[in-house]
Amino acid sequence: MIQEYLINTPVASLIFIFTLVTSIYAFNDSSLYGKFMLHPYSVYRRSNVYTLLTSGLIHGSWMHLAFNMFTFYFFAFSLEATVGSLRFGLIYFIGLILSDIPSVIKHKDDYHYHSLGASGAISAVLFSYILFYPLNTLMIFPLPIPIWAALFGVLYLVYSYYMSKSSRDNINHDAHLFGAITGIVITILVVPGIVPHFIETITARFGG
Repeated sequence: MIQEYLINTPVASLIFIFTLVTSIYAFNDSSLYGKFMLHPYSVYRRSNVYTLLTSGLIHGSWMHLAFNMFTFYFFAFSLEATVGSLRFGLIYFIGLILSDIPSVIKHKDDYHYHSLGASGAISAVLFSYILFYPLNTLMIFPLPIPIWAALFGVLYLVYSYYMSKSSRDNINHDAHLFGAITGIVITILVVPGIVPHFIETITARFGG
């Protein structure tokens, strides 16, 4: 089973394994947080720029890790099988980096602000997946019924935008929002015809 994943979806498999390993290791070695966490104050001053990548390899809690890896598992492997390993890698890693840029700018003068987790990259993967499969149904807590992926995408963007403006819950909603936008943009750039495919899939459902 693992060998099959490694052969058919090698990039997603390695990201999944490596993120699990580094996150669990960090739970038992707090010094890794200091080295891997995104620190906008430093990055803006061109120090520790590598944390734009490494911050996606660690998580703040078991729940944080489980939620991200659960989402990754259900969408990343399907997406890589659809677009190929190279394009999947571009979507994930560009999504990871660009989703953090707004946080770097927003918190450039806040020395005490840090951020971690792969949520921005996973948002990029999720929204790329939505472009391919807009009418696949998703079960989203706490909604009691499945909803189309495209509808979920709209709700997600609205919620992330609102929370990025008003929230004080220590969740980096900016990364979620800009990761989603990055996933859409990169997919449009690297997959010719994806926008007509998205529109045709939806209009066909309604007899258009």
